[in-house]
Amino acid sequence: MKKRKVLFVCIHNSARSQMAEALLNHACGDQFEACSAGLEAGTLNPLAVEAMRQIGLDISLHQTKKVWDFTKEGALFSHVITVCDETSAERCPVFPFGVKRLHWSFADPSAFQGTPEERLARTTEVRDQIRAKINEWCAEVCAPVAG
Repeated sequence: MKKRKVLFVCIHNSARSQMAEALLNHACGDQFEACSAGLEAGTLNPLAVEAMRQIGLDISLHQTKKVWDFTKEGALFSHVITVCDETSAERCPVFPFGVKRLHWSFADPSAFQGTPEERLARTTEVRDQIRAKINEWCAEVCAPVAG
C-alpha cells in the first residue's frame, strides 16, 4: 500500500506541528508519511522535545522547515492539517490536486508563561491533545490492516 502524505503546519514549526508529525508517524506510519512545516521557520522548542521524550519519541534532531519550501518543490499531500490558531491557518498556502485541508487548533507552547515546570506541564497537555486527535482521526481514515 502506498503511504498517503500529510503535512502539519503551524506558525514556526517549532512545537505543535513537530509533535503532530512524530505522533502520526508513530501511530500510523504504515499508512501515512507525516511532514511538518511552519509559515516561518523557527527554532525547535526544547519543551516540545522534552514532552515527546517523556513518551519515548525523540524529535531532538528535527529541523524546522518553511511551508513555502514544500510548495516550491511541488510536494503532493493527501492532507494539509493546520494546528495553529484560525487566523494563522488562513495564511497557509493553497495546495493543488484535491488536497484535503483540516484545521485542528491547539495552544501555542511558545506563548506559555510560568516556571519551566509549569510551561512543560502545559506543553505535555498540548502533546496529549494532539495525540488524542491523531488517534481519533486515524480510527476514521486508516484502512484496516490485513492480518
